[in-house]
Amino acid sequence: MPSLTRDEAVARAALLTVDAVEVDLDLDRGAETFGSRTVLRLRCVEPGASTFVDVRPVELHSATLNGTPLDPGSLVDGRLPLADLAAENVLEVEATMAYGHDGQGLHRSTDPADDEDYVYGHLFLDAAPRVFACVDQPDLKAPYTIRARTPQHWSVVGNGAAQQLSPGEWELATTQPLATYFVTVCAGPWVSVTDEHDGVPLGVHARRSLAEPLREQAGQMLATTRACLDHYHRLFGIRYPFGEYHQVFVPEFNAGAMENPGCVTFRDTYVFRGAATPDQVLERDNTIAHEMAHMWFGDLVTMRWWDDLWLNESFAEYMAYRASTEALGAEEAWVEFGIVRKLWGYAAERSPSTHPVAGSPAPDALSALQNFDGISYAKGASVLRQLIAHIGDDAFVAGVGAYLREHAFGNGELAEFLAAMAEAAGRDLDGWAQAWLRTAGADRLAVDRDGWLTRTTPRAHPADRPHTLDVAAFDGDREVLRETVVLAGDRAAVPGVADLPGDALVVPNARDLTWAEVTLDDRTLAELVPGLADVPDPLARAVAWTSLLGGMHRATVDPALVVDVVEAAWPREDDASALSRVSLVTTSTVIPLFVLPEEREEALERLAAAADSLAERAEEAGDAAGDALALVAARVWARSGSDTARLHRWAAGDGLPAALAGDDDFRWLVLRRLATLDALEDAELAAAEDADRSLAGRLASLGVRASRPTAEAKEWAWGRLADDPDLSNYAALELARGFWVGAAPDLVRPWVTRVGDLLAHMGERMGEDALSRVATALHPKWVVEPETLEASTVLLQRRDLSPGVHRALLDEDHVLREALASHRRFG
Repeated sequence: MPSLTRDEAVARAALLTVDAVEVDLDLDRGAETFGSRTVLRLRCVEPGASTFVDVRPVELHSATLNGTPLDPGSLVDGRLPLADLAAENVLEVEATMAYGHDGQGLHRSTDPADDEDYVYGHLFLDAAPRVFACVDQPDLKAPYTIRARTPQHWSVVGNGAAQQLSPGEWELATTQPLATYFVTVCAGPWVSVTDEHDGVPLGVHARRSLAEPLREQAGQMLATTRACLDHYHRLFGIRYPFGEYHQVFVPEFNAGAMENPGCVTFRDTYVFRGAATPDQVLERDNTIAHEMAHMWFGDLVTMRWWDDLWLNESFAEYMAYRASTEALGAEEAWVEFGIVRKLWGYAAERSPSTHPVAGSPAPDALSALQNFDGISYAKGASVLRQLIAHIGDDAFVAGVGAYLREHAFGNGELAEFLAAMAEAAGRDLDGWAQAWLRTAGADRLAVDRDGWLTRTTPRAHPADRPHTLDVAAFDGDREVLRETVVLAGDRAAVPGVADLPGDALVVPNARDLTWAEVTLDDRTLAELVPGLADVPDPLARAVAWTSLLGGMHRATVDPALVVDVVEAAWPREDDASALSRVSLVTTSTVIPLFVLPEEREEALERLAAAADSLAERAEEAGDAAGDALALVAARVWARSGSDTARLHRWAAGDGLPAALAGDDDFRWLVLRRLATLDALEDAELAAAEDADRSLAGRLASLGVRASRPTAEAKEWAWGRLADDPDLSNYAALELARGFWVGAAPDLVRPWVTRVGDLLAHMGERMGEDALSRVATALHPKWVVEPETLEASTVLLQRRDLSPGVHRALLDEDHVLREALASHRRFG
């Protein structure tokens, strides 16, 4: 179906005002379809004009405009024509809609733990017409009144306060004006924990089978919610504007969360079934803060069109980390930002798909989906930190408040935001915006031992970006230099560097204040093995880790050095986010892609030994911090160890750290490693499936079966992806993730050239968002050979794949090119 173009949206917005929308949903018609009746009240500035509304039903039963029936046969490609509009109009549409199983539209999922069904709406980016008739574009906001009919034992949560009229009959209070993609209804036998804070009713909700962990963790989540609500009230000077505030943890959710006003949806893996490390809790806290920030940035003021999506995501990203530090007291949050989010963003900048933070072309709605990446999130947040360094925090906060108040319950765009900031700062920001917001690419910063800080701009994306940053140096566990530098050209002197000891570690951008890839000098690289763990500043260590991994991707750092540093420094790392992320990147990227094939087994053994060293450190600590270290050590060993006897004992629950006793998710991790080593017995797998009948267990089982290094297992996994019409988005992703990893090239090489046909086939039943994630996992980059690159090049030439899938494949093609370049240089 055609995607709405910007030109069409501009024309429709000039013609129409949507005054109100009423939606009646019948969710008690079985597992495949639901009833949808919509009443739209529209004003038209040009009586007699024509336009269209968006609706994508299984069957359109009737439509009337101002009492006149419309021909259901006139619905073509999801567009229902409206002719001869009056000044004021009432459109009524009745249809049967299909539930989604790809995380889009009105998604319906069955929990195998108790066979209960759950339904939730995820209407981003253009899925609203799969649920109700609408004028589907972000700048035509309207108040919504929703009623729902459900099975009698279900409850309903949505954008407006829910009232049960009778068993199975629910009505949601009329909302403030919302963009179509923010509307949601969540229905099912939810378990709920409620609270109230500062006059705002609060609630957290999850599937009934997650009742115990939800109730155990609800107190902490609600405390985070209260603290963030207070923080944003103080910061913005505008009260939360959408009534009740609910957070629903839903199954098979594609993203991390979605900022539906009054009813935020989260992936329910954030309700931890087993043990959680501090960085996992921090990530959940940060996601809660991120989505709440959207209540102001995105929901109260929404971008006018998708090319300004950064006005939503960059602000929520920055505000969440600010709230994590200022409201939650988590100073380590900026370390997580650097080692997790910026690592993701720098990878996006290196790819051919890089784009500016703001103003990226979005000629239609679907093309905008490609730019929801590490640039819109991590780079955008970093650019805002540079803006604060440029104009001062007081001016920034004043400008934000003015922008929000001026456009409340409406829409905004880049020019209006910049105008508010310029007025608050008392200076022109056009040059700054051109360099930082409208130009793609990341500069590279380096400090030589003569004391010069140099900036190298990308040749393909020249820009003159000013940087405010610091340079620090460390001699063992002592900080011996810290200088703040304002870099307004290509180089600047850094006092004191030339006088440093030869074995000092010099770290540009040590507080990670700017957006630039850091290149460490040769002496510093040589000292990382003995010295990185001694650096007392966790942010500086995170910058060093990120620089090391970025250099590996650019083929300027030998992957063997990365393994050496991980072996020596990682077991001594103190920051929880660095511990988890560095180990994950090592097992998922460094070793399987960049380390030479003949050296991978040894590299895994060395990582497993490092995990044992971390476990010994955990035992010596003997406190809560030690327990967290033990969790990380066990998880890393389970991904890298080759002692099958130990793995079998762990799978049986013997010899585990105390916190992992009875942890089903850890058991599946161990079983996956056994499967990869071809050491998993059928009876052992069947016993695990019988013991864990949860949705998470069912999905993990698919990944384990796909990971087995046999032709039969690969044929089975490929067949499920190709032929199972009921395969959910999460099930497809588990199968794709398990298919390539750990398999000998001879085993999977025959499938390298078949990926495109499979993705095109899956695209007939799976939405763009879900399929793009599957495409990322299914790209054959894991077979690191020139022949794979040839196949990848052919894959990118196909014209039967959607823009989002093509973007995902292009990014993975770039990673394959990076790995091959590294092999050529260091092999």
